[in-house]
Amino acid sequence: MRTQDAESPLVELRILSQPRCAAGVRDMIAALSRRMGFDKAGAGQIALAVDEAIANVIHHGYNRKEDGPIWVRIYTLDEQGAVNPRCGDVRAVRIVIEDEGRQVDPQSIRGRDLDDIRPGGLGVHIIKHYMDDVRFEKRDDAGMKLTMTRRLDSTKPTAPVSDDR
Repeated sequence: MRTQDAESPLVELRILSQPRCAAGVRDMIAALSRRMGFDKAGAGQIALAVDEAIANVIHHGYNRKEDGPIWVRIYTLDEQGAVNPRCGDVRAVRIVIEDEGRQVDPQSIRGRDLDDIRPGGLGVHIIKHYMDDVRFEKRDDAGMKLTMTRRLDSTKPTAPVSDDR
């Protein structure tokens, strides 16, 4: 079961640890981010970060086991960073992803060296590159919790990222 929050998310999903489920979440995140005021590139970057996070849960947390639960919660934040459960007047989006997979020390989670040229292994780097704030935590009982935030006025790179992978 996911961690209980005092604040209500704008959207809350529970999916299974299957890549096809992640595709639907990615599409929804991109569309919702656009409605919140992010441009196409920013929305694509947020969707890519979420997609990479879910892929990491599937691959590392559940070792590709397809029946593990993954919870995705989306919050909109106001100017003060407080949760604003309306889609209007958004200043940032916060996305929380939780699972019941294998726990790891949050300090050990880092992207591999970019000079290490080989397929895969760039998920954490992509997440940290495109999101303004990224926090990994162990959950109390099992699994991990990832909280990531992207501000509407972010100074993150705005190179185009396709949101229709």
